[in-house]
Amino acid sequence: MSNAASTSKHAELAEKIISRQIGASSPAVSPDGKHVAYVVTRVDQKANKYRSQVWVAATDGSTPPRPLTAGEKRDGNPSWSPDGTWLAFTSGRSEKKGETTLCIIPIGASGEIRTIATMPDGVGSIAWSTCGKWIAFTSRTQDERYTKEDASWMSPRKIETFYSRLNGEDFVFDRPEHVYVVPSDGTIAPRNLTPGSRAHSSPSWLPDSSGMVTSAALHEGWDFDLATDLHIVTLSGDITTLTDRKGSYFQPSVSPDGKHVAFIGYDDPLTYPQNAHVGVLDIATKQRKWVSSALDRTFETTGGSVPPIWMNDGSLLAYAEDRGTAHVVRLDPTGKKSPEWVTTGRRITKGLDAAGSTIGFVASAVDQLTEVFAVVNGTERRISSLGTNSIREISPQSWEHFTVPCGSTYVGGPAEIDAWIMKPKDFDPKKKYPVLLNVHGGPHTQYGETFFDEAQMQAAAGFVVLMSNPRGSSGREQAWGQAILGRKHPVAPGSGWGDADVKDVLAVLDGALAKFSFCDADRVGMLGGSYGGYMATWLAGCHGEKFKAICSERAVNNMLSEEWSSDIGTIFRVEHGPNHLEDEAEYVRMSPVRHVRNINVPFLIIHSEDDLRCPISQAEELFVAMRLLGKDVTFYRFPGETHELSRSGSPVHRVQRAEIILDFFAKHLAV
Repeated sequence: MSNAASTSKHAELAEKIISRQIGASSPAVSPDGKHVAYVVTRVDQKANKYRSQVWVAATDGSTPPRPLTAGEKRDGNPSWSPDGTWLAFTSGRSEKKGETTLCIIPIGASGEIRTIATMPDGVGSIAWSTCGKWIAFTSRTQDERYTKEDASWMSPRKIETFYSRLNGEDFVFDRPEHVYVVPSDGTIAPRNLTPGSRAHSSPSWLPDSSGMVTSAALHEGWDFDLATDLHIVTLSGDITTLTDRKGSYFQPSVSPDGKHVAFIGYDDPLTYPQNAHVGVLDIATKQRKWVSSALDRTFETTGGSVPPIWMNDGSLLAYAEDRGTAHVVRLDPTGKKSPEWVTTGRRITKGLDAAGSTIGFVASAVDQLTEVFAVVNGTERRISSLGTNSIREISPQSWEHFTVPCGSTYVGGPAEIDAWIMKPKDFDPKKKYPVLLNVHGGPHTQYGETFFDEAQMQAAAGFVVLMSNPRGSSGREQAWGQAILGRKHPVAPGSGWGDADVKDVLAVLDGALAKFSFCDADRVGMLGGSYGGYMATWLAGCHGEKFKAICSERAVNNMLSEEWSSDIGTIFRVEHGPNHLEDEAEYVRMSPVRHVRNINVPFLIIHSEDDLRCPISQAEELFVAMRLLGKDVTFYRFPGETHELSRSGSPVHRVQRAEIILDFFAKHLAV
């Protein structure tokens, strides 16, 4: 937001790309496989809000998709009744702030939308009982303090465990997520099946509709051992634990015969295996086995994951990441047959459902917003064209995938780093362009083959965009993800943060500068958020000579204070080995703020004031240090935003943030 001309140009560019984003999510295939319901979300820039509505489409393409709800409020989470005659969904149509309604709408017959439950604190994970008489859902159960007029009347909170608050949710220990059940005709009020202080998630009904399987940490010390178990919860509220408090098991899915439960997870949360897998548990014997381990990829994906789906042929469906893509995988529940990729191509699957022989999923590619697809009898068909007009107006750039060798020795798989380069808009091969090196957060996430508004805005503003998945990223074999675990990690010691990952990022930069003659080595900027912000501060302090300007967002700058102030404080011991009390020096060693005296590059700090994952004190510590040392630093604080500003912050703030970043690099890289 420097000079008026630059501000106007970049604000207009950012608003154009952000406001035109529209996409599909939450696919739900009808029991007969003939239809798929899904959620369409769009940006209402003028109102500074997001709108979402439920649509339905024929999976054979015989009829065009149509909206079922108006979408003026936030409608979502479609779920079909077992006979396919009703569709349940959630809505924000209640007049009271914060309330969410559970509604049903008739399908294939006339009738009005009926509200069957109204909850004060959200509704999610909708699941119809097999008999169709009940609907289970999750909702937060609020302590009485939330009924008070304002905070001055609230009783004090007694904190007894870690993780009492979560980014984007604020306090959660006194409003745990519970499983409720309500008659599908809405004749009586919802009943809480899992009252108490512990949270339950992802209900999956037993075939006889007598109860469901949920995921919950019900034992004492759960916040130390991080174990999460699977449980049977009956309609009377009785709970039977199925697993042994040794692993993290979630997103259960009961088999049609009621004998097994498929789930996602890993056996020892304290060793941080990185790649989560699909398991199957025998309810009678409580024995479990991993059925996806032959595919050394994670089934807990960057874009989220879904419970495994039992198919009519006895197989399981899930989806996994693979080197910048994410695709549907067919698994043998006995684990005897090798996993089989069902979908392929340079794209990322972001949601999945199936019924009968029909598979419905949503996916995006670099030049395609998230659309709905169906696989019917083995033939794939694109169902929606939501983003056609937006893509025409945005004219997104494509990119080139390339690889470079690892920055140091790597054993475990191909010793190469996946990278992508996007040329600027109106590219002229005779010119040299400034380069923006992007580093993702996580670190166990991935960049890849999906529409990424950040990259599109940077390219439209005249920059070459460079991204990669260095060691520590997901989408690769487990050894790749574990390569940057702490040097003193008890099971899989790695290089620690700020070592192999830095070498890989710099190897990608050097490789790109050598390979692509249109990259100007004298005009390179770098930016990243969260762990990527950590990398930004580290690169500024240790390799600043390579860059003309750096932007650090929602960063971890001081590992020591992060471990005691983050909403997930104490979790970093799982990543690094010892906790910060056992080895304070190791946390200090990995903290990029200790290199602040060596930062001599123009530096932009962006942070959200309500960020609980990386509290704003992380930005304040760095800003104060740089300011005291007379460094070139600019600091922007965004009020009312969380760690998710760039992805789901208010549309106005997202535009302002993009404008600030583009102005900053345009100034220092002389675009």
